[in-house]
Amino acid sequence: MDGYEVCRRSFLKLAAMMAALGWTGRTAAVSAPKNEGRTPPASGTGSILAQMYGERPTEPYPVPAVPYQKIDPRFHRQVVADPTGDPPGTLVVDVGNHFLYLVQVKGQALRYGVALGRAGFEWSGRGVVQYKRKWPRWIPADEMLEREPKLKKYSLERGGMEPGPDNPLGARALYIFQNGEDTLYRVHGSPEWWTIGQHVSSGCVRMINQDVIDLYDRVADGTPILVTDLSNNRPDRS
Repeated sequence: MDGYEVCRRSFLKLAAMMAALGWTGRTAAVSAPKNEGRTPPASGTGSILAQMYGERPTEPYPVPAVPYQKIDPRFHRQVVADPTGDPPGTLVVDVGNHFLYLVQVKGQALRYGVALGRAGFEWSGRGVVQYKRKWPRWIPADEMLEREPKLKKYSLERGGMEPGPDNPLGARALYIFQNGEDTLYRVHGSPEWWTIGQHVSSGCVRMINQDVIDLYDRVADGTPILVTDLSNNRPDRS
């Protein structure tokens, strides 16, 4: 393969990313503890990633830039071939690979890297985004209050935790219901970008704040969501 073909393919890949992301300038950068053994971004994509994961100065609370060079590139927000087979507009959380897909048209999907719940706290199945919130208050579930009594100051009776950079739900939250019932499962932001690709949260889907801000603007109340393991089985179509 000659140099021209390599450059051409890189350009086409970059152009597809820009078109799918809308190239609105709402882009930024992400980092992780070490970068050994990780593939660097394709040539020409660095400035896009720097904006994709950059600071959000217009938000009501601080959203600092994320050092994208330290996060495995597969967890960067990107357009990929849709592996789910679900209708466009569906959210699919692949717990086996730590990805969240927003299914799009023409066999494509917008993919985000996520962190997931520790063993014993997972939820799976089909539901809907009942509603969504910007800079939400955090109210721990009763089970969490029993495990961690120090959190009682954030109970429902006490009004929960105020929005802000230290709030566990981050900059945005999507609230998942199933059959009209609250699953207590959320897709939400987090400043802890280094946790992406890991099992760390109490059952919820954790995203980089810049990614959840992007996702929030792309989905509406009532959006269908499937939480499954694409690495083991094809999702249930029922």
